[in-house]
Amino acid sequence: MHKKTVLKNGLKIITSHMPHMESVSIGVWIGVGARYEEKRLCGMSHLIEHMLFKGTLTRAANVLKEAIEGVGGSFNGFTSEEATCYLVKLPSVYTKLGLDILSDMVLNSKLDPAELEKEKYVICEEIKMYMDHPGHHVFDILAETMWPNHALGRPIAGYNDTIKRFKREDLTGFMNKYYVPANVSVVLCGKLGKSEECVSFLKNTFRRPSPKRSFSYTPVTVGRSARIKPCYKDTKQSHLAFGFHSARRSHPLRYAVAILNIILGGNMSSRLFERLREQNPLCYEISSSVRRYKETGAFVIHAGIDNAKLEEATAEIIRELTTIKENCVTKDELKRAKEYLSGQLLLALEDTASRMLWLGERIVLEGKAPDLKKIVYGVNKVTTEDVKCAANMIFKKKNLNFATIGPAGKDIGKKLKKLVVL
Repeated sequence: MHKKTVLKNGLKIITSHMPHMESVSIGVWIGVGARYEEKRLCGMSHLIEHMLFKGTLTRAANVLKEAIEGVGGSFNGFTSEEATCYLVKLPSVYTKLGLDILSDMVLNSKLDPAELEKEKYVICEEIKMYMDHPGHHVFDILAETMWPNHALGRPIAGYNDTIKRFKREDLTGFMNKYYVPANVSVVLCGKLGKSEECVSFLKNTFRRPSPKRSFSYTPVTVGRSARIKPCYKDTKQSHLAFGFHSARRSHPLRYAVAILNIILGGNMSSRLFERLREQNPLCYEISSSVRRYKETGAFVIHAGIDNAKLEEATAEIIRELTTIKENCVTKDELKRAKEYLSGQLLLALEDTASRMLWLGERIVLEGKAPDLKKIVYGVNKVTTEDVKCAANMIFKKKNLNFATIGPAGKDIGKKLKKLVVL
């Protein structure tokens, strides 16, 4: 399915040949994200991601974009808590062009001071945009509530005051530390032809040695009591987000947690969707998701609710969580959730970009490429008792944090907290 090559300087190259495709997707992954940042550097990883699209020592910003889009390709980047990725998808005959563009960005970014000032303004506008969208901003409030005074609790985009203070030397210092071959993985998926030519190109391009250093971050210390943070805003709809401290990425019950997520709120046939939208029309949107980190995780439930029904909806969510703790899910639910999880994974891997993202994330975050057969085997092994065990591990009052955005009064926090009877 894929081949991994590690160069002497530590650069990791993962190739997955898909001969039936006409495209290739390439990702250059850097093993650094928002959780590696000190508070004074909050937003640095995200700012650097933006700046790498602003031109290199030999290519202006418009030249970079035109080179990829001029052959029918697409061009993007993103920053997460634990990684940064620069990616292209383009016709396979232009594989070397994609590699050349991405390598040039990562190794030879100009970081022009004038462009930096412009981009700082752009990001500050991006932050304002997020804050104007309650369905997005509620997750930032939830993260701050779950992980106070920790990098995981700070927004990936940063704060306006930190962004405005950054100078070019701050960016170069950060990149000199983290943008080194030993902390870089290049993932190529698609119609590759002779993959050894790609490896040879990268070997010649990423020639510099990697200094010996560790890439560490502050581990999480989980609180021991339920916390709630309401945010008053004159909105037409209230947004509610539950966040339970959950299993780390390598936890023995990780597949059971994934199944639990699907059964509760992972799709339109889930329990929460059926209960709060179909049976008791309390909302338009409700869903759950799982976030996994090295030493911790989060089980998140989000809903957009009629302002007058916030307490009723909260009570219904708590009742469903209590039910799934006390009673095993049905065998039919378990079977459908397993099929959904495995099916979604297999369907995603048919696309070159999705496969590149799947491989890259695991190489960077777990240190090794995933084994699809082992994952499917792990999913199929999950029992109804495993799901119940996962629910009881996660849905405890001491694990719960939640955030709200809406026009409810100051006492809404106390009212919602009384409803938590887990």
